[in-house]
Order: sequence, then C-alpha cells, then structure tokens
Amino acid sequence: MEKQEERKPSLLDGWNSPPNIVTFSRIILVIIFLALYVMAGGGTKNTTMRWWAAVIFIVAACTDKLDGWMARKYNQVTELGKLMDPIADKLLTCGTLIVAAIFNEFGNVVLGWVVTALFLIREIGITVMRFFVIDTGGKVIAASQAGKYKTLCQCVGLAMLMLPMWSLADGMNATPLWMTIYYTITYALIYLALILCLYSGGEYLVNTFGGRKKAAKEAK
Repeated sequence: MEKQEERKPSLLDGWNSPPNIVTFSRIILVIIFLALYVMAGGGTKNTTMRWWAAVIFIVAACTDKLDGWMARKYNQVTELGKLMDPIADKLLTCGTLIVAAIFNEFGNVVLGWVVTALFLIREIGITVMRFFVIDTGGKVIAASQAGKYKTLCQCVGLAMLMLPMWSLADGMNATPLWMTIYYTITYALIYLALILCLYSGGEYLVNTFGGRKKAAKEAK
C-alpha cells in the first residue's frame, strides 16, 4: 500500500491559535493608536486623545513578546505567526516614528527625519532579508542581544515620547527641571536604540552571509 503523501503546511494553519490572536489584536491596537495619534495632532491640540494614544501604545508594546512566548511554551508556532509577528512590531515602531517626525516631535525637523529614515532602512531591510532567507531554505539567525536591547530602548523611548508630559506644565512661566530631565532621557533612549539598531543590523548581515559562505565551503 502506498504511503499517503504528507500535506504541505498551509500559511493559514493555526490562524486562530491564541498566539496569533494576540498578534492580530496588536495590529488592531496599532491601527487605533496611529489614528488617535494623528487626530490628536502635534503639540497641545487634543491632550486627552494624546493620553489615550499613549496608553494604547504602551499596551501594544507590552504584548510584543507575549505571542512569541505563548507560541513556544504551548508548541503553537505557525508560519502565519512567524510572518505576522515582526510585521506587527514594525507597524508599531515605524508608524510611530513616521508620525512623530511629521509632527516634529524630535525637536529638529531634519534630525527627526534622519533618525526615522535610518530606523526604517534597517527595520524594513532586515525584515525583507529575513523572509528571503526563510523562502530560500536558509536558517534564520535569531535576534541578537543587541537587537533585544534595541527593541527595549526603542519601545521605552517612544512610550515616553508619546506621553504628553508637557501638558502637566501648562500655566508655568518656565520649563520645570523635571521636564528637561524627562525629555533628555527620552531622546537619549531613542538615539541609543538607533545605535543598537544599526549595530544589530550589521551583526545580522555578517552572521547571515557569513554563515551561508561557511556552509557553502563545508558542502564542497
């Protein structure tokens, strides 16, 4: 009796698993957050809406690792999950950076767009390369420690940027010292995240192409 041919896994297999539901929920939160952020506008146009946007950003950022942890713990890793998880992450961080640059929330228009562009080039480039490696049967290099620190600094820095702390100083004649310290730390975290972003991106390139060259030599 001939063996029945094994069915090739579909991209939609396990689409309704709990980890994927968390990922889909994060994407919905990102859309809601960006809509609120855009409607709130820059500066003090709508402080209440800005507070809500900041809270949703923090909630969405906190679920960043939850779906991956659930998938590994309960053995529910799916192809769809591997595809959508990084997309959800990049939608949150890259979308926030773009809107922040449009509203000139980095203090300098040119610097804000330079920082945003560097983040976008690295994030989109590495994400596309990661899927290319998967598609060509290669082994995907896991996120490095530098990449994990980058994500942490980026999320904390952007969360601090989203919180409209300036609204607490309304009516004051001079900028309070605590606000100066607060935004100094905020920008420092974002710039540190950018350094780690570029470093971990270079590290990923070296590990990916270096590993392929090594495997090719060993195969000869």
